[in-house]
Amino acid sequence: MATTAALLTLTLITAFFSATAPAAAFSPSPTPPQNTSLIAAILSSLGFQDLAAAAVAANLSGGTPTTIFAPTDSSLLTCPTCSLPLLLQEHSLPGLYPLHFLRTLAFGTKIASLAANRCLTVTASAGPTASRKVFINGVEITKPDLFNNGFHIVHALQGFVAHLSPLSCAVEAMTTLSFTQKPPPPVAAFFIMRLMLKDAMTRLRISGYSTVALAMRVRYAELSGLKSMTLFAIDDESIFLDGGGGGPGGGGHAYVADLGFHVVPNRLLMAADLIGLPKGTALPTMERGRKLVVTSAGDGGPLAPTRINYVKVKRFDLVHNKRIVVHGLSMPFRHVDQ
Repeated sequence: MATTAALLTLTLITAFFSATAPAAAFSPSPTPPQNTSLIAAILSSLGFQDLAAAAVAANLSGGTPTTIFAPTDSSLLTCPTCSLPLLLQEHSLPGLYPLHFLRTLAFGTKIASLAANRCLTVTASAGPTASRKVFINGVEITKPDLFNNGFHIVHALQGFVAHLSPLSCAVEAMTTLSFTQKPPPPVAAFFIMRLMLKDAMTRLRISGYSTVALAMRVRYAELSGLKSMTLFAIDDESIFLDGGGGGPGGGGHAYVADLGFHVVPNRLLMAADLIGLPKGTALPTMERGRKLVVTSAGDGGPLAPTRINYVKVKRFDLVHNKRIVVHGLSMPFRHVDQ
């Protein structure tokens, strides 16, 4: 009888501890943490402090493969009205896109970002695949694969991509997606420029530069005769601010009439080209007898901005394709004597 009672007691004790013991041996295999601290920590360690804070505010999960095109804190200073949490989502892609893969994409490939109904456009320079420069909405990747742990990739950008349009995934008819990787024969150069103008005008319209697009439309016949061009543009909000500073009468109409003074004909001056110009460099414009002068040479940063005719270039490579590059200004140009 005593033996039976002892056995029963032992059985109850065993059952009690079995029920309360942790089931560590039966836990599933570990998965990447589903929290924002991981991406925030990665961005912070790379020096992107503003984006790190935005990752927490945007509740950006670190538990899924993500590619981030990261603008520097200094470049974000030029957009005080930007929503950084939204901007970070627009600069992030679900999935892994290392540089060697981005270089193989067709010119103008659109990829859906983490922001709903917003797409980034990937383009690349000409030449061998292994040496191509890659651009995200016209902004160059200057430090590719800055971080890659096989689950997250971070590429550093030269600037930043402005807030994307709701049409960024849908505009197809006149964007760079319409162009093949190999250009048509040289005899069709005139028609290539016309296509490039339509592409630039479309992208400017959906980026807040509709007045500039209108000015290009007014001067379309002259512009289409150029081999290439560098255009300095003012956004719609700034162009009408205090008359736009665009000459007599001010306003958008003055900028339209004065467009030729904001165009360097037959030269494709990308950001690196402009930054490399020494102070005092004179650039011809479409207006005979009127030139643009580099009045402040710098690296484009907030402490050493590039200035043309004393006007700061606030956004480099705003829009660009094979024949046209557009840079954003803080205000229209005025005439400067050398």
